[in-house]
Amino acid sequence: MASSNNDSLAVLIDADNAQASIIHELLAEVSRYGTASVKRAYGDWTTTSLKQWKNVLHEMAIQPIQQFSYTTGKNSTDSALIIDAMDLLHAGGLNGVCLVSSDSDFTRLATRLRESGLVVYGFGERKTPKPFVAACDKFIYSDILKPSKSSDKKSKPAAEPLKPMISKAIDAAAQDDGWAQLSVVGKFLVKNSPSFDPRNYGCQKLGELVRKQNYLKIREVPISSGSGAVQIFIRLK
Repeated sequence: MASSNNDSLAVLIDADNAQASIIHELLAEVSRYGTASVKRAYGDWTTTSLKQWKNVLHEMAIQPIQQFSYTTGKNSTDSALIIDAMDLLHAGGLNGVCLVSSDSDFTRLATRLRESGLVVYGFGERKTPKPFVAACDKFIYSDILKPSKSSDKKSKPAAEPLKPMISKAIDAAAQDDGWAQLSVVGKFLVKNSPSFDPRNYGCQKLGELVRKQNYLKIREVPISSGSGAVQIFIRLK
């Protein structure tokens, strides 16, 4: 799900549950969906546990929001982020919110923001609980944003669960002749599984991924003569 690049987005970072080392890549990913009009990171900045964030905050113009841990065992950072998110919602002017955390405590927040018409993008680790992933319009696993080294093991899950996902999306998007436009299939894939991303399977683009599936037929239709641009259609063999 890619929005207009003119969409105004708020990037709200739970610094206790996010990695400072990938913030450059994360904000580059955010730019695919809109403009980060608001960038805030929440945590107790008086502690040493968040020291890796401090240089990044200045470099990327992220506003640190101080939240003291008043009570042991209670996550006041979550509460501060949630309150700010609701304030931003009611202030208006935003098209979407990017929630950067692997914490299930933000599940209800994501649902509430979507109920109010905002698009919600989640960013977190593979350990992120499924309810939070499902509550977002799109969820991006942070490991696919890292510069590729030996990420094959993580980025290429077994193809077996992929086939029913793609088949279901093709059925939903197919025209009367059984062919489905690839871009429409992509929208159904994300709608049915917010964490779907070709990069999870070692491919940069959906077109690259479907070409590797031997149970699919591919058809390319020129968009206009001489331009070289094509529209891709797929169907099950």
